[in-house]
Amino acid sequence: MVSQIDFFSEHSAPQCEELTPAEQWDHDAARRVLDELFTLAKTFNSSKVYLELMEFVARFRLYSPFNAMLIYTQMPGARFVATPRRWRREFYREIKAGARPIVILQPKGPVLFVFDISDTEQIPGAPSVPEHALNPFHIYRGQVGNKLERTIENAKRDGIRVSEADHGSQRAGSIQCASGRQFLELISPESNLRFRRVQLWYELLLNSSLSPESKYATLVHELGHLYCGHLGTPHEKWWPDRRGLPIEVCEFEAESISYLVCTRLGLETASAEYLAGYVRKYESTPPISLDRVMKSSWLIERMGKDKLSLRKDDSNELASTV
Repeated sequence: MVSQIDFFSEHSAPQCEELTPAEQWDHDAARRVLDELFTLAKTFNSSKVYLELMEFVARFRLYSPFNAMLIYTQMPGARFVATPRRWRREFYREIKAGARPIVILQPKGPVLFVFDISDTEQIPGAPSVPEHALNPFHIYRGQVGNKLERTIENAKRDGIRVSEADHGSQRAGSIQCASGRQFLELISPESNLRFRRVQLWYELLLNSSLSPESKYATLVHELGHLYCGHLGTPHEKWWPDRRGLPIEVCEFEAESISYLVCTRLGLETASAEYLAGYVRKYESTPPISLDRVMKSSWLIERMGKDKLSLRKDDSNELASTV
Protein backbone atom coordinates (compact mmCIF):
# COMPACT_ATOMS: atom_id res chain seq x y z
CA MET A 1 0.00 0.00 0.00
CA VAL A 2 1.24 3.47 -0.84
CA SER A 3 1.34 6.18 1.84
CA GLN A 4 2.31 9.78 1.28
CA ILE A 5 4.12 9.81 4.59
CA ASP A 6 6.77 12.25 3.40
CA PHE A 7 4.34 15.15 3.08
CA PHE A 8 3.86 17.46 6.07
CA SER A 9 1.94 20.70 6.29
CA GLU A 10 2.53 23.74 8.42
CA HIS A 11 0.13 22.34 11.02
CA SER A 12 2.40 19.41 11.90
CA ALA A 13 4.26 19.45 15.21
CA PRO A 14 7.63 21.27 15.03
CA GLN A 15 10.86 19.36 14.57
CA CYS A 16 13.31 19.03 17.47
CA GLU A 17 16.38 21.26 16.93
CA GLU A 18 19.01 18.66 17.87
CA LEU A 19 17.26 15.34 17.23
CA THR A 20 14.65 14.31 14.71
CA PRO A 21 11.35 13.17 16.28
CA ALA A 22 12.26 9.58 15.40
CA GLU A 23 15.67 9.91 17.08
CA GLN A 24 14.09 11.46 20.18
CA TRP A 25 11.58 8.60 20.27
CA ASP A 26 14.40 6.04 20.16
CA HIS A 27 16.28 7.94 22.85
CA ASP A 28 13.30 7.63 25.21
CA ALA A 29 12.66 3.93 24.41
CA ALA A 30 13.51 2.79 27.95
CA ARG A 31 10.34 4.50 29.17
CA ARG A 32 8.19 2.05 27.25
CA VAL A 33 8.23 -1.50 28.52
CA LEU A 34 7.41 -3.17 25.21
CA ASP A 35 10.07 -1.33 23.30
CA GLU A 36 12.60 -2.07 26.02
CA LEU A 37 11.72 -5.74 25.68
CA PHE A 38 12.10 -5.51 21.91
CA THR A 39 15.31 -3.47 21.68
CA LEU A 40 17.25 -4.48 24.78
CA ALA A 41 16.19 -8.04 25.49
CA LYS A 42 16.03 -8.71 21.72
CA THR A 43 13.06 -10.96 22.39
CA PHE A 44 11.44 -10.54 18.97
CA ASN A 45 14.41 -9.47 16.86
CA SER A 46 14.19 -12.72 14.92
CA SER A 47 11.70 -12.22 12.09
CA LYS A 48 10.47 -15.80 12.53
CA VAL A 49 9.78 -15.28 16.24
CA TYR A 50 8.10 -11.96 15.47
CA LEU A 51 5.79 -13.63 12.95
CA GLU A 52 4.88 -16.28 15.54
CA LEU A 53 4.00 -13.48 17.97
CA MET A 54 1.81 -11.75 15.37
CA GLU A 55 -0.01 -15.00 14.57
CA PHE A 56 -0.64 -15.65 18.26
CA VAL A 57 -1.95 -12.15 18.99
CA ALA A 58 -4.06 -12.15 15.82
CA ARG A 59 -5.83 -15.36 16.81
CA PHE A 60 -6.10 -14.68 20.55
CA ARG A 61 -9.16 -12.55 19.86
CA LEU A 62 -10.75 -12.60 23.32
CA TYR A 63 -8.16 -10.18 24.69
CA SER A 64 -6.66 -6.90 23.54
CA PRO A 65 -3.52 -7.12 21.38
CA PHE A 66 -1.47 -5.80 24.30
CA ASN A 67 -2.77 -8.44 26.72
CA ALA A 68 -2.47 -11.18 24.10
CA MET A 69 1.18 -10.24 23.71
CA LEU A 70 1.67 -10.36 27.49
CA ILE A 71 0.15 -13.84 27.53
CA TYR A 72 2.46 -14.95 24.72
CA THR A 73 5.61 -13.68 26.44
CA GLN A 74 4.74 -15.60 29.60
CA MET A 75 3.27 -18.75 28.03
CA PRO A 76 3.69 -19.07 24.24
CA GLY A 77 1.68 -22.30 24.23
CA ALA A 78 -1.38 -20.85 25.99
CA ARG A 79 -4.72 -21.74 24.39
CA PHE A 80 -7.42 -20.12 26.54
CA VAL A 81 -6.98 -18.11 29.74
CA ALA A 82 -9.41 -16.91 32.37
CA THR A 83 -9.50 -15.86 36.02
CA PRO A 84 -9.99 -18.56 38.68
CA ARG A 85 -13.48 -17.22 39.34
CA ARG A 86 -14.47 -17.43 35.70
CA TRP A 87 -13.03 -20.93 35.33
CA ARG A 88 -15.19 -22.10 38.21
CA ARG A 89 -18.42 -20.19 37.47
CA GLU A 90 -18.56 -20.57 33.68
CA PHE A 91 -16.54 -23.70 32.92
CA TYR A 92 -16.72 -25.69 36.17
CA ARG A 93 -12.98 -26.08 36.38
CA GLU A 94 -10.54 -25.49 39.23
CA ILE A 95 -6.93 -24.31 39.17
CA LYS A 96 -4.38 -27.09 39.64
CA ALA A 97 -2.10 -26.94 42.67
CA GLY A 98 1.14 -25.16 41.83
CA ALA A 99 -0.21 -23.69 38.60
CA ARG A 100 1.64 -20.63 37.33
CA PRO A 101 -0.49 -17.47 36.94
CA ILE A 102 -0.25 -15.23 33.90
CA VAL A 103 -0.30 -11.49 34.53
CA ILE A 104 -2.31 -9.23 32.21
CA LEU A 105 -3.58 -5.66 32.46
CA GLN A 106 -7.03 -5.05 33.90
CA PRO A 107 -9.27 -2.39 32.31
CA LYS A 108 -9.42 0.65 34.62
CA GLY A 109 -7.34 -1.19 37.19
CA PRO A 110 -3.90 -2.66 37.91
CA VAL A 111 -3.47 -6.29 36.83
CA LEU A 112 -5.36 -9.56 36.58
CA PHE A 113 -4.05 -13.05 37.27
CA VAL A 114 -5.32 -15.58 34.74
CA PHE A 115 -4.60 -19.25 34.11
CA ASP A 116 -4.43 -21.29 30.93
CA ILE A 117 -6.81 -24.21 30.43
CA SER A 118 -3.83 -26.57 30.73
CA ASP A 119 -3.45 -25.45 34.35
CA THR A 120 -7.04 -26.31 35.25
CA GLU A 121 -8.92 -29.52 35.90
CA GLN A 122 -12.59 -30.33 35.50
CA ILE A 123 -14.81 -30.56 38.56
CA PRO A 124 -16.29 -34.09 38.77
CA GLY A 125 -19.65 -34.30 37.03
CA ALA A 126 -19.26 -30.94 35.28
CA PRO A 127 -20.28 -30.49 31.61
CA SER A 128 -17.69 -30.49 28.83
CA VAL A 129 -15.69 -27.36 28.06
CA PRO A 130 -17.13 -25.35 25.12
CA GLU A 131 -15.36 -25.55 21.75
CA HIS A 132 -14.23 -21.90 21.84
CA ALA A 133 -12.20 -22.66 24.98
CA LEU A 134 -10.65 -25.83 23.54
CA ASN A 135 -9.84 -24.32 20.15
CA PRO A 136 -9.65 -20.49 20.36
CA PHE A 137 -7.33 -20.34 17.33
CA HIS A 138 -9.98 -21.68 14.97
CA ILE A 139 -9.81 -19.87 11.63
CA TYR A 140 -13.09 -18.31 10.55
CA ARG A 141 -14.23 -16.08 7.72
CA GLY A 142 -15.24 -12.68 9.02
CA GLN A 143 -17.11 -9.78 7.48
CA VAL A 144 -16.35 -6.11 7.83
CA GLY A 145 -20.01 -5.24 8.45
CA ASN A 146 -20.43 -1.63 9.62
CA LYS A 147 -16.88 -1.41 10.96
CA LEU A 148 -15.71 0.50 7.90
CA GLU A 149 -18.28 3.28 8.30
CA ARG A 150 -17.88 3.39 12.08
CA THR A 151 -14.09 3.67 11.84
CA ILE A 152 -14.40 6.47 9.30
CA GLU A 153 -16.76 8.36 11.59
CA ASN A 154 -14.53 7.85 14.63
CA ALA A 155 -11.53 9.05 12.61
CA LYS A 156 -13.10 12.52 12.52
CA ARG A 157 -12.34 12.96 16.22
CA ASP A 158 -8.65 13.02 15.26
CA GLY A 159 -9.21 15.48 12.44
CA ILE A 160 -9.10 12.81 9.71
CA ARG A 161 -11.27 13.20 6.62
CA VAL A 162 -11.70 9.98 4.63
CA SER A 163 -12.59 10.32 0.95
CA GLU A 164 -12.80 7.95 -2.01
CA ALA A 165 -11.56 8.19 -5.59
CA ASP A 166 -11.08 5.74 -8.46
CA HIS A 167 -7.36 5.03 -8.79
CA GLY A 168 -7.53 1.81 -10.78
CA SER A 169 -5.50 -1.06 -9.37
CA GLN A 170 -2.18 0.70 -8.76
CA ARG A 171 -2.97 2.45 -5.48
CA ALA A 172 -5.12 1.24 -2.59
CA GLY A 173 -4.95 4.37 -0.47
CA SER A 174 -2.85 7.16 1.00
CA ILE A 175 -2.74 9.60 3.90
CA GLN A 176 -1.22 13.05 4.11
CA CYS A 177 -1.41 16.18 6.22
CA ALA A 178 -4.19 18.61 5.31
CA SER A 179 -3.38 22.05 3.98
CA GLY A 180 -5.12 25.18 5.18
CA ARG A 181 -7.41 25.87 8.11
CA GLN A 182 -10.45 23.61 7.67
CA PHE A 183 -12.90 21.90 9.99
CA LEU A 184 -14.94 18.71 10.13
CA GLU A 185 -18.40 18.35 11.61
CA LEU A 186 -19.42 15.30 13.60
CA ILE A 187 -22.18 14.35 15.97
CA SER A 188 -21.16 14.76 19.57
CA PRO A 189 -21.09 11.44 21.50
CA GLU A 190 -22.87 13.21 24.37
CA SER A 191 -25.98 14.00 22.33
CA ASN A 192 -27.42 13.09 18.95
CA LEU A 193 -28.74 16.64 18.63
CA ARG A 194 -25.40 18.44 18.96
CA PHE A 195 -22.66 18.78 16.39
CA ARG A 196 -19.01 19.52 17.01
CA ARG A 197 -16.42 21.27 14.90
CA VAL A 198 -13.07 19.50 14.78
CA GLN A 199 -10.02 20.88 13.03
CA LEU A 200 -9.02 18.97 9.90
CA TRP A 201 -5.48 17.65 10.27
CA TYR A 202 -5.25 14.76 7.78
CA GLU A 203 -6.66 13.67 4.42
CA LEU A 204 -7.03 9.91 3.92
CA LEU A 205 -7.90 8.64 0.45
CA LEU A 206 -9.34 5.21 -0.36
CA ASN A 207 -9.67 3.59 -3.77
CA SER A 208 -13.40 3.53 -4.54
CA SER A 209 -13.00 0.46 -6.79
CA LEU A 210 -12.05 -1.79 -3.85
CA SER A 211 -14.38 -4.12 -1.98
CA PRO A 212 -15.54 -3.07 1.53
CA GLU A 213 -13.08 -5.57 3.05
CA SER A 214 -10.16 -4.21 1.00
CA LYS A 215 -11.16 -0.65 1.82
CA TYR A 216 -11.17 -1.51 5.51
CA ALA A 217 -7.74 -3.20 5.31
CA THR A 218 -6.39 -0.12 3.51
CA LEU A 219 -7.99 2.22 6.05
CA VAL A 220 -6.39 0.27 8.90
CA HIS A 221 -3.00 0.39 7.18
CA GLU A 222 -3.11 4.15 6.66
CA LEU A 223 -4.39 4.80 10.19
CA GLY A 224 -1.54 2.59 11.38
CA HIS A 225 0.90 5.02 9.78
CA LEU A 226 -0.78 7.92 11.52
CA TYR A 227 -1.07 6.45 15.03
CA CYS A 228 2.50 5.18 14.89
CA GLY A 229 3.53 8.82 14.49
CA HIS A 230 4.92 8.56 10.96
CA LEU A 231 3.20 11.83 9.99
CA GLY A 232 3.92 13.61 13.26
CA THR A 233 1.12 14.51 15.66
CA PRO A 234 -1.15 17.49 16.42
CA HIS A 235 -0.71 16.80 20.17
CA GLU A 236 1.86 14.61 21.92
CA LYS A 237 -0.79 13.28 24.32
CA TRP A 238 -2.68 11.72 21.41
CA TRP A 239 0.15 9.78 19.81
CA PRO A 240 3.91 10.42 19.49
CA ASP A 241 5.80 12.28 16.79
CA ARG A 242 8.11 9.74 15.11
CA ARG A 243 8.85 11.44 11.79
CA GLY A 244 12.17 10.59 10.19
CA LEU A 245 11.94 6.81 10.40
CA PRO A 246 13.21 4.72 7.46
CA ILE A 247 10.44 3.81 5.03
CA GLU A 248 10.90 0.08 5.68
CA VAL A 249 10.24 0.60 9.40
CA CYS A 250 7.09 2.62 8.65
CA GLU A 251 5.74 0.00 6.27
CA PHE A 252 6.58 -2.89 8.61
CA GLU A 253 4.70 -1.25 11.47
CA ALA A 254 1.67 -0.38 9.33
CA GLU A 255 1.52 -3.87 7.79
CA SER A 256 1.78 -5.45 11.25
CA ILE A 257 -1.17 -3.37 12.45
CA SER A 258 -3.24 -4.19 9.38
CA TYR A 259 -2.47 -7.88 9.83
CA LEU A 260 -3.44 -7.89 13.51
CA VAL A 261 -6.67 -5.91 13.19
CA CYS A 262 -7.92 -7.69 10.07
CA THR A 263 -6.95 -11.22 11.10
CA ARG A 264 -8.58 -10.77 14.51
CA LEU A 265 -11.70 -9.80 12.57
CA GLY A 266 -11.43 -12.87 10.34
CA LEU A 267 -10.41 -11.00 7.19
CA GLU A 268 -7.71 -12.29 4.85
CA THR A 269 -5.46 -9.51 3.55
CA ALA A 270 -2.14 -9.06 1.76
CA SER A 271 -0.50 -8.14 5.08
CA ALA A 272 -0.13 -11.82 5.97
CA GLU A 273 1.90 -12.44 2.81
CA TYR A 274 3.91 -9.28 3.43
CA LEU A 275 5.02 -10.48 6.88
CA ALA A 276 5.61 -14.05 5.69
CA GLY A 277 7.63 -12.76 2.74
CA TYR A 278 9.74 -10.62 5.04
CA VAL A 279 10.54 -13.67 7.17
CA ARG A 280 11.64 -15.59 4.08
CA LYS A 281 13.90 -12.73 2.99
CA TYR A 282 15.36 -11.42 6.26
CA GLU A 283 16.44 -13.09 9.50
CA SER A 284 15.94 -10.02 11.71
CA THR A 285 13.06 -7.58 12.08
CA PRO A 286 13.61 -3.85 11.54
CA PRO A 287 13.89 -1.65 14.67
CA ILE A 288 10.16 -1.05 15.09
CA SER A 289 8.16 0.14 18.10
CA LEU A 290 6.21 -2.86 19.37
CA ASP A 291 4.50 -0.51 21.80
CA ARG A 292 3.00 1.56 18.98
CA VAL A 293 2.02 -1.52 16.96
CA MET A 294 0.01 -2.97 19.85
CA LYS A 295 -1.54 0.29 21.06
CA SER A 296 -2.44 1.43 17.55
CA SER A 297 -4.03 -1.94 16.75
CA TRP A 298 -6.17 -1.76 19.88
CA LEU A 299 -7.27 1.81 19.15
CA ILE A 300 -8.27 0.98 15.57
CA GLU A 301 -10.17 -2.10 16.76
CA ARG A 302 -12.14 0.09 19.17
CA MET A 303 -12.83 2.60 16.40
CA GLY A 304 -14.70 -0.11 14.52
CA LYS A 305 -16.73 -1.22 17.54
CA ASP A 306 -17.67 1.79 19.68
CA LYS A 307 -18.50 5.46 19.30
CA LEU A 308 -15.45 7.06 20.85
CA SER A 309 -15.52 10.35 22.74
CA LEU A 310 -13.82 13.46 21.43
CA ARG A 311 -10.20 14.16 22.19
CA LYS A 312 -9.84 16.61 25.06
CA ASP A 313 -7.95 19.75 24.22
CA ASP A 314 -8.99 23.08 25.71
CA SER A 315 -6.15 25.11 24.20
CA ASN A 316 -7.73 25.65 20.79
CA GLU A 317 -10.96 25.22 18.86
CA LEU A 318 -10.49 21.53 18.20
CA ALA A 319 -13.85 20.68 19.74
CA SER A 320 -16.09 23.71 19.61
CA THR A 321 -19.86 23.38 19.62
CA VAL A 322 -21.66 24.23 16.40
